Amino acid sequence: MKRQSDAKSRGDPATAGFKVEQSPFFQMNRTVGAYGLAMERALRAVGMDIPRWRVLMLAHERGPVSVGDIAENSVLKLSTATRVVQRLRGDGLVKSRRSKTDARVTEVQTTAAGARAVEVIRAVASQVYRDAFAGLDSKCIEALIGTLAHVQRNLRTAR
Repeated sequence: MKRQSDAKSRGDPATAGFKVEQSPFFQMNRTVGAYGLAMERALRAVGMDIPRWRVLMLAHERGPVSVGDIAENSVLKLSTATRVVQRLRGDGLVKSRRSKTDARVTEVQTTAAGARAVEVIRAVASQVYRDAFAGLDSKCIEALIGTLAHVQRNLRTAR
C-alpha cells in the first residue's frame, strides 16, 4: 500500500488520500475562527469590536486614509466600512473630511481620544498575539507570513 506522506498531496481534495484536517485552507479557516473568537472576547472587555478595531487601527497607522482603502485593507464592504467610520466618529475616536484632491473621497484619521483607544486595544491584541504564538520562534512566524503571502499572490493571479 502506497503511503501518502506528501503534505501537498494530502491537502489536495482531488487526491485519494485527502483528509480535510490536512487541508491548509481548513486549518487556516479554523485558525482565523479561533483568532476571531479570542479577539472578540478581548475587545469586548474594553468596549470595542473587531470591525471598529480594524478601522481604528488603519486610521491610526495610515491616516488620513480613504474609506475605500479602509474597506479594502480591513476586508469589509465599503458600505460596512462607512458605517463603522460613522460609529467611530460618533464615539469621538476618528474624524473625517473630504479629500483635498478628490471631493468624492472621504479621508479618516484618529483623534486624540482615538489614539488613546488604540493604545488600550493594542495591549489586549498583544495578549491574544502572544497567546497564539507561544512556543513559536521568530523564524517560524516569518516563514508563516511568507507562506501566507505567497498563497495570497497565487490566488490573486490564478485563472
